Amino acid sequence: MAEHKIIQVPPDVVGKRVDRFLSEHDPSRSRAQYHRLFEKKKVTLNGEILKPSYRVHGGEQIAVDIPHAIPMSVPPEEIPLDILFEDKSLIVINKPAGMVVHPGAGNWTGTLVNALLHHCKDLSGIGGVDRPGIVHRIDKDTSGLLVVAKNDQSHRGLSKQLEDRIMTRTYKAIVRKEMRVLNGKIEAPIGRHPTDRKKMSTKSKSGKEALTFFHVIERFKGYTYIELKLKTGRTHQIRVHLSSIGHSIVGDQVYGGVKGEKGANKLINRQALHAESLSLTHPETGERLKFSSPLPDDFEEALTTLRASGEK
Repeated sequence: MAEHKIIQVPPDVVGKRVDRFLSEHDPSRSRAQYHRLFEKKKVTLNGEILKPSYRVHGGEQIAVDIPHAIPMSVPPEEIPLDILFEDKSLIVINKPAGMVVHPGAGNWTGTLVNALLHHCKDLSGIGGVDRPGIVHRIDKDTSGLLVVAKNDQSHRGLSKQLEDRIMTRTYKAIVRKEMRVLNGKIEAPIGRHPTDRKKMSTKSKSGKEALTFFHVIERFKGYTYIELKLKTGRTHQIRVHLSSIGHSIVGDQVYGGVKGEKGANKLINRQALHAESLSLTHPETGERLKFSSPLPDDFEEALTTLRASGEK
């Protein structure tokens, strides 16, 4: 069963995107949550399915079907967690490389969600059956920081900060080739790859706005060590953007892996990407919180190898 809501658009609201109107009209749900309802075709007008980009005319009656929460089906598992901060509202985790964030095909156990359910007992249910509390993700082979909501109010607040770009995230990466410019930005829409549905691409016809800033820290012969800041949070954004400009991340076997990288030829046994810092406003107290995570040993060892080569 689902909750069926009829939302009346005021006559003086004209030209606003319907997804933005709904999230502003109903602050109990974020724009991202409404987007999931659009994806599931749960938002209609006179029986016609609406797209998020529909511009309201004023006076419409928009129907929204909101599925009831489904009890969590993910088993708790006693897995150690590196916790930087925790209170009744949220928890900040330093995730190791190799850990999947939430269950999915081929990864039903051993994930961060399995560990969190054992540790917390009270995660937000907004993320759904398999993603309780998950506000944002980092890839399996990316190490570093992410925040998890422990109740629905915090989940809505943190999701809104992501949408409004109030939450800031900084990454470190080692990429192929020497970058010529010291600072730059990559601004290219990201969507599903035209032929490989498991990948993302800047060549998608339905790509969404994506913006990444980068700064060069060190240059080596054939490599560059950089810092990155996200202004949007698309799936695989950093990996796709860097690959699109010819500077794929070292160790990334999906978006630019080099054949023959084996044994001693490998700088690192996973993609050299680390979510180093996270800054957010506490959704209940309003306090600004900042967290940082040191580079993992394998990342430091890769940099030591490059520095020892003397090829800067």
